[in-house]
Amino acid sequence: MLAKLRRLPWLAGVGLLCASAALAQVTTLEGSVKDENGQPAKGAVIKLERTDIKGHYQVKSDKKGHWFYTGLPLGTYNINCEIDGKVVDSVNGVKSKYGDSTTVDFDAGKVKQQQAAMQKAADSGQLTQEQARGMSDEQKAALEKQLKERSESIKKNKALNDEFNAGKTAFDAKDYAGAEQHFVKASEMDPNQVAIWASLADTYSNLAKTQPATQRNPTYDKAAEAYKKALALKPDDAALYNQLGNIYGAEGKAAEASEALNKAAQLDPQMAAKAYYNMGANLVNTGKSDEAISYFKKAIDADPAYADAHYQYGICLMAKAQVDASGKITPPEGTSEQFQKYLELKPDGPFAQSSKDMLAQLGEKVSTSYKAPGADKSTAPKKKK
Repeated sequence: MLAKLRRLPWLAGVGLLCASAALAQVTTLEGSVKDENGQPAKGAVIKLERTDIKGHYQVKSDKKGHWFYTGLPLGTYNINCEIDGKVVDSVNGVKSKYGDSTTVDFDAGKVKQQQAAMQKAADSGQLTQEQARGMSDEQKAALEKQLKERSESIKKNKALNDEFNAGKTAFDAKDYAGAEQHFVKASEMDPNQVAIWASLADTYSNLAKTQPATQRNPTYDKAAEAYKKALALKPDDAALYNQLGNIYGAEGKAAEASEALNKAAQLDPQMAAKAYYNMGANLVNTGKSDEAISYFKKAIDADPAYADAHYQYGICLMAKAQVDASGKITPPEGTSEQFQKYLELKPDGPFAQSSKDMLAQLGEKVSTSYKAPGADKSTAPKKKK
């Protein structure tokens, strides 16, 4: 019994030693947080991500801007400091240690100044003396090369944007010659921008409409080439094919126009009605009403509620009507239905009065409610963009 009792102090000592060893397995990280004004930041969120073994820890700074986290496993941590939900500073690769705590301070104001200085360096392409301090010649050369490339890119993009915006301003003012100059220059600066080629094509298209009919085709050719370059960059753009088809239609190139507009309809079924309508409009405007009939019919098949397509289809059918010696008009079957359908869909539309007049000529009564519209300016179809 005596022997057992004598062993107790030794066992107690072993117990204390084990407890001390267990306590020594944890580490502490702490530091201070300052806001952009250099004042202590209360409630800043400090997020600690352990990198050697997965682990996540979080704590907030107190009213004095101090943060403290103890009981952390020995390891390596990436630490972010957030103020108002925004990361304002971060430190990676922090290694905790036994014994004394490891201090990591955050200063949002200093970081902001450093970022501003780095942006200035990027704009100029040169490091400041402060930024270059502590770097090896190789590190300095590599960073200066990156900054120079970035600076040149920024300057190029600014110049490109300036040219493009100047082109848009001229276009909106209907100064198509001026718009052409700016868009051409922009395309030379960066030939891989769809918006530039499309804008240049739109410019040529509108410029052609201001020219005498005998001088338009060369300008339309330029528009077509610009649309093709845009399509080379974005070959799945139905709207570009639709515009290209309109250009070919304006030139009277029926086969090319049909191919482009059919492509637009394939790429975007919702655009099919518009594409077919535009093809019909192009054919009518070039004196090919017979050929236009099938395209207006396709537009109606794609969208039965396409009022203008019904009207233009009716007009083309009326052109094929037979008139006997007594003056009686006998149109192809279904002609009057097209005008009735237009009035049903657009009782106060721009072609309402004309539709009513056509029905009167055919001896038909208007079978839908009708609101008196303004006088029709023209029955010629206008292409839909």
